[in-house]
Amino acid sequence: MKAITTFFEESVQKFPNNIYLWEKKNGKYNGKTYQEVRERVHQFAAGLISIGVKKGDRIALIAEGRNDWVVSEIGMLYAGAINVPLSVKLSEPAEIEFRVKHSGAKIIIVSRGQLKKVRPIIEKLPELKNIILLDEEKKQSDNEIYFSEIIKNGKNYLETNLSEFEKTWKSVQPDDYANICYTSGTTADPKGIILSHSNYTSNVEQSYTLMEITEDFKTLLILPWDHSFAHTTGIYCFMGKGASMAAIEVGSTPMETLKNIPKNIKEIKPTILFSVPSLAKNFKKNIEKGIKEKGGIAEKLFNNALKISYKYNKLGWNKGKGLTFIYKPLIKLYDKILFSKIREAFGGKLKFFVGGGALLDIDLQKFFYAIGVPMYQGYGLTEASPVISSNSAHKHKLGSSGALVQPMECKICDDEGNELPVGKKGEIVIKGANVMKGYWKNDEATKETIKGDWLHTGDLGYLDKDGFLYVLGRFKSLLIADDGEKFSPESIEEAFVNNSKYIDQCVLYNNQNPYTIALIVPNKEAIKKWANEHNIDLTKQQGIENTCLLFEEELKKYRTDGKYEDMFPQRWLPASVALLNEAFTEENHLMNSTLKIVRGKVVEKYKEWIDYLYTPESKIIKNTKNIESLKQLL
Repeated sequence: MKAITTFFEESVQKFPNNIYLWEKKNGKYNGKTYQEVRERVHQFAAGLISIGVKKGDRIALIAEGRNDWVVSEIGMLYAGAINVPLSVKLSEPAEIEFRVKHSGAKIIIVSRGQLKKVRPIIEKLPELKNIILLDEEKKQSDNEIYFSEIIKNGKNYLETNLSEFEKTWKSVQPDDYANICYTSGTTADPKGIILSHSNYTSNVEQSYTLMEITEDFKTLLILPWDHSFAHTTGIYCFMGKGASMAAIEVGSTPMETLKNIPKNIKEIKPTILFSVPSLAKNFKKNIEKGIKEKGGIAEKLFNNALKISYKYNKLGWNKGKGLTFIYKPLIKLYDKILFSKIREAFGGKLKFFVGGGALLDIDLQKFFYAIGVPMYQGYGLTEASPVISSNSAHKHKLGSSGALVQPMECKICDDEGNELPVGKKGEIVIKGANVMKGYWKNDEATKETIKGDWLHTGDLGYLDKDGFLYVLGRFKSLLIADDGEKFSPESIEEAFVNNSKYIDQCVLYNNQNPYTIALIVPNKEAIKKWANEHNIDLTKQQGIENTCLLFEEELKKYRTDGKYEDMFPQRWLPASVALLNEAFTEENHLMNSTLKIVRGKVVEKYKEWIDYLYTPESKIIKNTKNIESLKQLL
């Protein structure tokens, strides 16, 4: 077990001249070596000490990914402080105010793009002593100080207090707190997850048992940098091996920054990328769009190449087994003439993706595996620093969440906390050096989550006979029938959205009721296109009724004699459906900052709808509420 400060110093000793951080300025990516980053970290840490930062002080950080994001975090740790990383997706000043106040942060470090969210709440934060401006914005108060001034102060401090500085950073212990990471507050106030230095460094060492990283590896860190996923797998895993990571070129708006990703990927030529399902789907969509634009022959060739690849690859671990070996020469040909060209869009050097966050659709995994850049599903949560399992190049089963990190214990438990045998579904429970220290100022929540050193994840899953973990959804958001039988809704919801262009979002609900119901957000543009193609007037009552019936037909595909009849048990399919006129978004708080639907808040907001869906009238999809809702939507 090591402190992050020691971990970084060891990497600088081993790889002083390797590039650690890449950042794009004046139209070009420039790299900073481990030695150069260390020098700036020491200066920033010394600068913090010079303005009165003491061991255990909390400092908040809200900024887009950049070199000085990493310098800020590691610098804080050298000063003995604790970073409170905040998501740039926090849109409401009140959300930032709660986290800064609750953590007791004395300083906040802010980028130009986030400053407008922070300045309005300063007067409500009496404990906040300083705002450190990463960019040279015009100061508005005496307590604002430029990052460059902290660096300058640090240089002066080191000239006369070097031994004191050395003493400070060397006093940092593995069990000292490194981060307080706040949850999205999906059901109540956000909880501050305390991660220690050793939580991170232990999880890095555990991650190395699944994934080989060498000093020539390079990544473009697309993930939000405040997330523990980006911390462990990006900032610290790459640090430990002398590898390098790049920041996305920041645009004038979040959308502009997002649009820079494909261009930056080509410039950086990453070896590995970390992704979330929404990004993976966008990549796939762009590839398919590019193929379609090339015309009929190219599209037919591509679809055939995928078909053959799927047959040959199977689920990865059984690739090329049985008679499918006969496809190998054809696969090589397709790779040379087709897939290798597609990979150029990712810089040409990409070995694989690692996917975290929500579950990756199996078809998505098969698609990227076929084109030669596998997307390996992993699983984790911030409370576990966060990596618990992952597929990897040398050990993978598509559809699973991979093998467990080592050393770590994992068991599957029933409602009573009893361990279940292999193959049985229950709550995923883990024990290891990566388990958080607890929730900040919330002993009650800590006791509910950590019992006898075991972290109860709240996720439903099982282990197969080969030791691969399968995650099925939230343990506490199961569909529960009136006879007590349980089923995870995520796979059904995902299928509805993926298999129908008319369904944008979906939440299923059954809390010991006679049947399951569905809250569906229709795709407005797809409906209008369908109506136009079928000469249906959406301004007329008949047109709206026909639209209701369109959704009934889409869901019938999962019933007996339907296209997808064997996909799910019939009893869990919705018997009654609400067609909503508003999407689940971050703005209305029905989706969190990682773009996951907040089930509890959806259920709370649509309580009246849910009650209505358990009335006889609601079972007719052309009911008055659906008609009225669609009129408002369309």
